[in-house]
Amino acid sequence: MQLVLIWSITSTIMLVASGARPPSAASLAHCPKTCGNVSIWYPFGIGPGCFRQGFEVTCNRTTKPWKLFLGNTTTQVTGLYPSGTVLASFVYNIPMAPGVSTYNLSWQSPGRNLNIESYNYFAFLGCGIEVYLFHPATGDLVGHCTSKCSSMAAMLIATGGGSCNGMGCCTVTFPVPFRGFRVTIIKNNDKVPQPFSHITVKAFLSFRPYKFSIMDLLSDTINASIVGSSWAYLSTVIADEPNCKRAQLDNKAQYACSSSNCMDVQNGGYSCACSRNFDGGNPYLLDDCKQEYNPTPKANCSRSCGSTYIPFPFGLEPGCFAKRRFQLYCTSNRTLIAKPPAKYEVTNISLDEGLMYVNKLSESEDANTNYLSIYYGGSDYFGQQLIYGLEKSGLSEEYGAWSCINSECLGVTHGTIYIGYRCKCSPGFEGNPYIQNGCTDIDECLIPNYCNGICYNFLGSYSCCPHGVSFDPVRRQCTSSKRQNILLGTAVGISSGFGVLLFTLAAIVLVKRWKRGSQKKIRRAYFRKNKGLLLEQLISSSESVTHNTRIFSLEELEKATSNFDTTRIIGHGGHGTVYKGILSDQRVVAIKRSKIVEQSEIDQFVNEVAILSQIIHRNVVKLFGCCLESEVPLLVYEFISNGTLHDLLHGNLSAKCWLTWEDRIRIALEAAGALAYLHSSAAMPIFHRDVKSTNILLDDAFTTKVSDFGASRSISIDQSRVVTAVQGTFGYLDPEYYYTGLLTEKSDVYSFGVILVELLTRKKPIFLNCLGEKQNLHHYFLQALRDKTTMDVVDSQVVLEASQGEIDEIALVAEMCLRTKGETRPKMKEVELRLQLLKANISKTCKKGSKRGRETKQSLSSEYRSTSLTMTKGAEIGLVANPSSQAVSRCYTMEQEMIHSAEFPR
Repeated sequence: MQLVLIWSITSTIMLVASGARPPSAASLAHCPKTCGNVSIWYPFGIGPGCFRQGFEVTCNRTTKPWKLFLGNTTTQVTGLYPSGTVLASFVYNIPMAPGVSTYNLSWQSPGRNLNIESYNYFAFLGCGIEVYLFHPATGDLVGHCTSKCSSMAAMLIATGGGSCNGMGCCTVTFPVPFRGFRVTIIKNNDKVPQPFSHITVKAFLSFRPYKFSIMDLLSDTINASIVGSSWAYLSTVIADEPNCKRAQLDNKAQYACSSSNCMDVQNGGYSCACSRNFDGGNPYLLDDCKQEYNPTPKANCSRSCGSTYIPFPFGLEPGCFAKRRFQLYCTSNRTLIAKPPAKYEVTNISLDEGLMYVNKLSESEDANTNYLSIYYGGSDYFGQQLIYGLEKSGLSEEYGAWSCINSECLGVTHGTIYIGYRCKCSPGFEGNPYIQNGCTDIDECLIPNYCNGICYNFLGSYSCCPHGVSFDPVRRQCTSSKRQNILLGTAVGISSGFGVLLFTLAAIVLVKRWKRGSQKKIRRAYFRKNKGLLLEQLISSSESVTHNTRIFSLEELEKATSNFDTTRIIGHGGHGTVYKGILSDQRVVAIKRSKIVEQSEIDQFVNEVAILSQIIHRNVVKLFGCCLESEVPLLVYEFISNGTLHDLLHGNLSAKCWLTWEDRIRIALEAAGALAYLHSSAAMPIFHRDVKSTNILLDDAFTTKVSDFGASRSISIDQSRVVTAVQGTFGYLDPEYYYTGLLTEKSDVYSFGVILVELLTRKKPIFLNCLGEKQNLHHYFLQALRDKTTMDVVDSQVVLEASQGEIDEIALVAEMCLRTKGETRPKMKEVELRLQLLKANISKTCKKGSKRGRETKQSLSSEYRSTSLTMTKGAEIGLVANPSSQAVSRCYTMEQEMIHSAEFPR
């Protein structure tokens, strides 16, 4: 009998060692499980009967720690995983001998059972070398790289980013999985500078791109501690058959995947893998993939590591966790996911929330590791913590063998995909829902001050009955034995309810009245603060104020803008926000709301209302009125839909938004007429003080509208100048006014001269010249006049359309306006007359059929009027979602038109 038993054991051992069908975990219980920090998983093993043929590993116990090697080779194994993945170290130091130019390096997988995966990198450190990678079986060239060195300073610059780019270091990759490699290194005749002339060539495989360092190049040898994680991933291959089908049909006795899934390998052979539905077992062992969920842990399990409490289904020792993926490891009083070198430490586990809080141990390490996917499967980042849910750990229904007792089963989804469930103790229960009877009733009656009466606890809840009232255990509610008490309680309850309801309604009415009265007081206070009484008196008493100017109520403007809804915003300026509104009489208006509560802003606001209310001119923007009942004043203007002259001149030139010569003269003439009216025809002379292209607007018919009178000043008829604080925009500001503070009508003439130069040259008042330096357009233009190079600075379109005489005439007018002394500049009326004469000459020339071919071009006023009106109507009814993207001639959106005056600093 003993001989039969010995023969049976010997046969089993020989069968396992020779590569027979998968053994069970029990039959391998006697085999070594670790070597140093590396766990050993079948088909790999140490000793007879512990490994499949071709997968033997050896443990060197003379080192500290012990080191594991593939077979009898020098290839060190730094990690083994149940899936069959191998993490191995390939590090080579190749001394360069004098007179030898060719060096060979090769490696062959023991038993041809391992593939070097194609995502591995082969890095070579050296100077003046060429590297050739050959297919280990066919000998074909599959990769090539070159490494050279220059001076130390140049090397430091070239490799400053740490990349292996051919300067002292180069890499080749494997195009497909190989079961070995052959490398030839050829030393070329390039002169290698100091200190790189006598160095050793180093080579190593790594699963991640190598971060190159000059110090690695200068070292005599290289190892894992120098280059960091210089490890390569190898995958297990069963090479005794070419594919799964042949292995199942021809060699069933040695078929390795009888308890798992079989997958063909690209370069021949096959490998095994557990199904996704199972818990990461060993696919090369008999039935190891099919471990079921264990709801009952063994007794005396350790439930703490350091300060971290580890509840079931998690555990530290075998039998203490529900599934292998819930196993944690305690190292130096720290709870780790997986064994060292694990990258994550568990800081807290909340079964009630279904969350595990995990901190990353090293920021320098790559977080994309197999440790996490093996045990938990997915990750979400929250702040500096990595949070894993039990739902993502996979308490899937497919594991079976467990139900929620005194707890709730909560379905878990990832997006819309159902991925499993988790348990949570029902309300009124506490404890661990993952063990038998783990959720116990909470006795609320033991909680201090929880019940102000007589407390009755029952399973899952409790009742708190007033004194003199008994508890009905059948109905689980407090009840009285006397009917009178019931009627009295009902009456009291109903009366109290009606009383509370009436009190609530009365309080609501009183609060609303109080709020309404408070709002009226606040609005009246704002009205007085914003000088509303002064404006009321001005509007009602002055004969020069237009009858259409009125003071709006805040309620009316809130209704016009849907309570200043953000969808009504058409622009933001430097001083406030512009809303589009529709008044009760269906007029479309633009409402400017300041966002700065300063007295200077309010003074400018009052000044603008006072001035605009006295002006009636077709080329001045029309003021409908104002509102003074808010914290900041509001101005109500006519709605100007086609933007500013600045946008038209300096906007996107590719949008077919050119200005013809005749259009430029018309716009200049209309603006000049408006300024001449302000200076000499208004009831009181008005100096604008901020004339610039962003304050010249264009309406639906592209008629010029002068705007923004916040900085303007009106003076008495007998005055010709006034001393005031300097205000204006750089590039347009009158230098005489800037230095003396004396504001005259000639200050506006100077600013208008800058606009004429803008129209003529299509350059901004402050622009970058060809050297990238800022230059003043005024000096640039006058210098061109002195050098007689005016045609060189004129806009190319003007050169094509205008005659030399017309250009000289407009340049002369601009030069007169830009004279340094104000007394030598013409008045605005004279400028208007000169522009009228020039426009008349241009019109007369057009009728005679000038060679400029104006009859073949549509002017801006005709070409853009129809398209802009079409766009405006389309945008009003919601037909144009993004007007700026449409292929039309309009250059800008309606939302820009009222804020341009505030975009430039004064």
